[in-house]
Amino acid sequence: MKEISLPIEIRTAEKKKVNRLRKNGYVPGVYYLHGEPSTNLQIKLNELMAIISTTETHILNLNFIPGDVRQGIIRDIQFDPVTDKPIHIDFQGVRADEKLTIKVPVVLSGGTPIGVREGGILQHILHSIEVFCLPKYIPEHIEINVADLKINHSIHVSDIKIENVDFLTHKEDAIVSVLPPLVEKTPTPEEEAAQKTEPEVIGKGKKDEEEEKK
Repeated sequence: MKEISLPIEIRTAEKKKVNRLRKNGYVPGVYYLHGEPSTNLQIKLNELMAIISTTETHILNLNFIPGDVRQGIIRDIQFDPVTDKPIHIDFQGVRADEKLTIKVPVVLSGGTPIGVREGGILQHILHSIEVFCLPKYIPEHIEINVADLKINHSIHVSDIKIENVDFLTHKEDAIVSVLPPLVEKTPTPEEEAAQKTEPEVIGKGKKDEEEEKK
């Protein structure tokens, strides 16, 4: 898999001042590795956006300024509910000889499936799959060829095989399916007649009741 270098700065600002960091174009975060103390950090928003906008999984070479390089993956990102911009990020450190759990994005290939050409509807259900493996075996993405997918057929997690990679997502879960076309129900003659019939008056108006009392 590809490795990408990312400049990181040690964060010394107190928690109550992180909003100022965000206003200055930084995203606060933390780096942690099993058995070692966590490190508070900050990263420029534009540098981070270049990473999270991709549909591939990467091992990141985190270049802590000055001169300390650590490998890690993005474990979690929090987004602002209004602006949708990242407001906090967690990096998990990795060791070459330790397996880890990570979600890998799913990419569909093969063009328009047979079932869709026959009028079916493509439903992409799982956009990522959780895997367990050594860092060197992490797939950049999981490619699913949907060219031969027919109506009422699905591709499940159990259909995917990648050497040296264990799948943690339930094997019976469908990744992508082709659903039958939606058929609009044609009303029967009786139903059409009922729709045209004027509704029966079931009560008297207030004015009629007043006239009866006179």
